[in-house]
Amino acid sequence: MLEYTDYLKIFIALLAVVDPLAAMPIIVSMTARDKASELKAIARTVVLSVTTVLLVALYMGHQVLIFFGISINSFRVSGGILLMLMSFSMLQGKISETVRNKDEAIEGETRETAVVPLSIPLLAGPGAISTVILYAQKGSGIHHYLLISLDIVAVTVILWCVLLATPWLTQRLSQTGINIVIRLMGLILLALAVEFIAGGLKGLFPVLA
Repeated sequence: MLEYTDYLKIFIALLAVVDPLAAMPIIVSMTARDKASELKAIARTVVLSVTTVLLVALYMGHQVLIFFGISINSFRVSGGILLMLMSFSMLQGKISETVRNKDEAIEGETRETAVVPLSIPLLAGPGAISTVILYAQKGSGIHHYLLISLDIVAVTVILWCVLLATPWLTQRLSQTGINIVIRLMGLILLALAVEFIAGGLKGLFPVLA
């Protein structure tokens, strides 16, 4: 049974992996042509899309793993490696290509920006989905799932605020300030990745425990 402090940890982990500030430069470039009123509509669509993807991962992710015959320990290791790669890019103040590669960036210029690529895969990408699935398996019961759902909603509320405040934040914060926050989130993400990998390896190779 997880303690309430563990759910606070899950919230911080999700906030780090979704990382709205890391997406700010791309959000600015993609919404530069939109008026303030249209930015609100984009923010609403992004938040609804991210919330839906993460909630589906929470309630159906484990069933997908079972369908493909993937053990949770194998998924812990692979998910941890993915988060580690993302954290390395964040520690350099960059957006990882595991979230969005160059081809997707070009494609995104001609597609609906609110869903692709802002929501998927920029914010609710493989790292965020993996994190939700792995934390879902740390407990059981409706109480556990409701608390993680609350964490997801809290993260998307913060995402909503950042999206709406992006024009104001980019005017007030220097690129250095944004990069400092990104690097701090990257450090948290790296620690989370090590924890996932260690837990997965112990499950796969009990002799390491």
